[in-house]
Amino acid sequence: MENPYLGKEVWFLTGSQDLYGEETLRQVAEQSQQVAATLDAAEDVPVPVVWKPVLKDRAAIRRAALAANADDRCLGVVVWMHTFSPAKMWIQGLDALTKPMLHLHTQANVVLPWADLDMDFMNLNQAAHGDREFGYLAARLGARRKTVVGHAAAPPVQAKVGTWVRAAAGWDAMRHLRLARFGDNMRGVAVTEGDKTEAELALGVAVDTWGVNDFVAAVEAADDADVDALVAEYDEAYDVAPELGPGGERRESLRYGARLELGLRSFLQDGGFGAFTTNFEDLGALRQLPGLAVQRLMADGYGFGAEGDWKTAVLVRAAKVMGYGLPGGASLMEDYTYELTPGKEKILGAHMLEVCPTLTAERPRLEIHPLGIGNREDPVRLVFTADPGPGIVVSLADMRERFRLTANVVDLVPPDAPLPNLPVARAVWQPRPDLPTSAECWLTAGGAHHTVLSTAVGLEAFADLAEIAGIELAVIDATTTTRGFAQELRWNQAYYRLAQGM
Repeated sequence: MENPYLGKEVWFLTGSQDLYGEETLRQVAEQSQQVAATLDAAEDVPVPVVWKPVLKDRAAIRRAALAANADDRCLGVVVWMHTFSPAKMWIQGLDALTKPMLHLHTQANVVLPWADLDMDFMNLNQAAHGDREFGYLAARLGARRKTVVGHAAAPPVQAKVGTWVRAAAGWDAMRHLRLARFGDNMRGVAVTEGDKTEAELALGVAVDTWGVNDFVAAVEAADDADVDALVAEYDEAYDVAPELGPGGERRESLRYGARLELGLRSFLQDGGFGAFTTNFEDLGALRQLPGLAVQRLMADGYGFGAEGDWKTAVLVRAAKVMGYGLPGGASLMEDYTYELTPGKEKILGAHMLEVCPTLTAERPRLEIHPLGIGNREDPVRLVFTADPGPGIVVSLADMRERFRLTANVVDLVPPDAPLPNLPVARAVWQPRPDLPTSAECWLTAGGAHHTVLSTAVGLEAFADLAEIAGIELAVIDATTTTRGFAQELRWNQAYYRLAQGM
């Protein structure tokens, strides 16, 4: 996956005023540069933090907001009121700002110099005062923001800032995303439908349909030498089933799988697409439903949704960007079946073919098996089990007047026994707080059956993304109760309908 953070940055904006005089303002600038440099050097913050000159009046603040909006390198702004910055100065700037905002409530020093405290120190170091004034104004304006409290050198603060930066990068990726749908969504399915025009307005993604024959033409144009090279790459990267190996009786099926990947990859690259969907009901002249090709493209950072599910494809792409460079991965997922033994309840997730191998550090096995759907030749696919560890399952659903993210914090676990007869990649997890509560809440929320499983970023990143995007988030975690969750959904419904206005 190409680094989505290259060429990106966040801006550090410091608020003050002319009341304090040049000497104090000089110290404000020096100390705010130090805070920005501390964040810039933090390992958890994946992009440069760029300090901007101290803002002292409303015209400069508005210009800074407009400049941030216009600069494609800028993922968002971190704001800090070093001294007391009367918040009316920020009204026009916050009203104009369209980039994500993080309010950092910090100060230059960690320890107070108790014995040496005087009014000069107090006047200079009064963010406890100034940030509260800013917080009031931001709340009154309804400005969407993340608030982080603590010293910039503290690891928890840097981790929170870094997570917000990742969410801002996910939002930036969605705002610039082009998604190619090959055919329509699966016939008769409700949740994979949705308002694509509203999605472009609310999320920024451009969702358009392309005929499967365009995909077929790209597959047929693949060069034989490139097919040979890609098949050799498969032989090196995976444990290849004997029938697919050199001289195997199904080797030609693997070569066609490689041709599918080459054609699909070239189509997406040539069109500037970052996500795509397929549909087993609309395969045209394709000989196989793409399995291996989709898995490898997801591993390279593309978003994907099965059966035409473009909303999940958008969410997979955002999760890939947010988790770039972190251990773990993200994939299309689907809740398939349950283990309901009391005390051992868990969910087995999988899909027909398309689960991303970034969910495991193990070497996947490349296999071929019949697929009783789609009416095509047996497709090739990677088979593996997702690694144990913490994760989150998230869906994106169209609720008519808004989009809703439903998120369940989970713990991935090994299967209770080997799965020698299950010919697809899979994941097993225990949902928090437990399976009955999780499933009841998920169904109450109308969470989709297609999801994103992320083991790289967790709930905080998706919560930050929802706040930045201004979309609803329904969380199921260790503290969730069915009654409280249902009540929260009712409150959310009233809020989002009222927030739309007339």
